[in-house]
Amino acid sequence: MTGAAHYTLTDDDAGGTTLALSGQYLVSTIGAVDDQLARIDGNIHTIDLTAVEDIDTSGAWVACQLAKRYDAEIVGESEAARRLLDAVEGVSSDAALVPERVPVWERVPVAMGEKVFAARNGAFGVVSFLGGILIGFGVLIRHPSRFPMKAVVRQMEMVGVSALPIIGLMSFLIGIVIAQQGAVQLEQFGAETLTVNLVGRITLRELGVLMTAIMVAGRSGSAFAAQIGTMKLTEEVDAMRTIGISPIEQLVIPRIIACTFMMVLLGFYSSIVGIIGGAVIGQFALGIPFFTFLERIQEVVPLHDVWVGLVKAPVFGLIVALAGCYHGMRVQGNSEEVGIRTTMAVVSAIFAVIVLDAFFAVFFTEIGWG
Repeated sequence: MTGAAHYTLTDDDAGGTTLALSGQYLVSTIGAVDDQLARIDGNIHTIDLTAVEDIDTSGAWVACQLAKRYDAEIVGESEAARRLLDAVEGVSSDAALVPERVPVWERVPVAMGEKVFAARNGAFGVVSFLGGILIGFGVLIRHPSRFPMKAVVRQMEMVGVSALPIIGLMSFLIGIVIAQQGAVQLEQFGAETLTVNLVGRITLRELGVLMTAIMVAGRSGSAFAAQIGTMKLTEEVDAMRTIGISPIEQLVIPRIIACTFMMVLLGFYSSIVGIIGGAVIGQFALGIPFFTFLERIQEVVPLHDVWVGLVKAPVFGLIVALAGCYHGMRVQGNSEEVGIRTTMAVVSAIFAVIVLDAFFAVFFTEIGWG
């Protein structure tokens, strides 16, 4: 049957075997006989290509491997086949497909050294990035006409206004969960009325701002890294430098200002919506009237709890914006780097926010705002 790859085995006068290949030995047809050729046993002296109708690099590679395996001679090849055979014959390698595994007592120190060196380079990069931001702010203070007001307003809309629905829904549901679960536990001690205290203090002081920061990190921090990283790949950032526009002033600083300022509003908004969610559960599950719940919040939540949340919010927003912009500016190489840096921006921002929240908890307790 023409168009397919075949082979035959015949005994020759020297006591060996001749492997005669026939048909078309192309990448599209060789699969049918490749496994069979690999299982041939015997003393093959000659590989005859006289009956081969057409051959490509894959077929030439198979013929060369057979000749090498059996120490056989290739005969009957056409001029075109000889060129392919000469081309692939010299590229064979006896190297293992999988490199030898380094012993653990060598592998672990090398890996640790690479991590330390990468951390060193990362520290230098962060210091350089922060220095560039400080210089950018200094230039804008000296030359107010260069302040990118339109970019700041646009980023405020993206970070703040566009995030209101999802943050509101999240906060409302969190307030419901806190009130419902808190009431179940407090009911064992006959103190379910203290659910108001629990919802008010934990949303205004901790969860309102913390959950908002995590949501902004996942939503806006990742967007910062992806947007700036894509601009780096398409050389838009280099083009801005070429025409005398500072990427720090036009890309980074507007995002930092917008995220820092809008986190204050979003954090307070989240806390209020969380309290409303708790009041809804109080109305339908605890027998506490909705407006009575809200009035009790004013009585049981000290004012400094509000200030604790308002102090933490801009710090969290600054961390999220710095992480997103820094990793975006570090993108280089290929599009895969954008995804890697975007993930790193979200993870590092959330980690830093949680660590700072723990620090703030200890600090405010020490100054009497616990």
